[in-house]
Amino acid sequence: MPTLSEPVAVVKAVFEACIAIHERMRTMDLQPVADAAAAILDASRDGGKVLLFGNGGSAADAQHMAADLVGRFQRERRPVAAVALTTDTSVVTAVANDYTFDRVFVRQIEALGNRGDIAFGITTSGRSANVVAGLRAASARGLRTIAMTGRDGGTVGGEVDIHINVPDPSTARVQEAHRTLIHAICELVEREL
Repeated sequence: MPTLSEPVAVVKAVFEACIAIHERMRTMDLQPVADAAAAILDASRDGGKVLLFGNGGSAADAQHMAADLVGRFQRERRPVAAVALTTDTSVVTAVANDYTFDRVFVRQIEALGNRGDIAFGITTSGRSANVVAGLRAASARGLRTIAMTGRDGGTVGGEVDIHINVPDPSTARVQEAHRTLIHAICELVEREL
């Protein structure tokens, strides 16, 4: 029968790695995080909305952020219009089937995005083809673009108006930091509302 000492050591190592990336992020330039919150506030005040998207864990992060903006994060305030483009399985699967999976966000941005809205793409690699395509389509339509990435920022990093990067090779560590950054953005938005 295995002892608890080894699994507990693994859990402690996970916490240590998570803390390390958070400590590293705390010492970096966090102005893009404040800029992202300001852009969301500006769009919301002007009647715009936030379109959020990503794949896998980043899709879950997009949905989490949309929920915090539409509902509330920690305090009562007016709702912020936000839609996660990953939640309508009929739309996602129809577009993927009729076009390609690379267009699942493009098509929705073409249908829902207007000048003054925010397109917020999340990709741990910075290279997800459908996120890159979605952000390019959003930019072409006059939406303000924000990306949250990992590693070196990938293709996405150089193509958006506001780039928030977690420079770590581990998808798990990047996602953990992304969730904290999402909460920081929501905190900033709520303080102003």
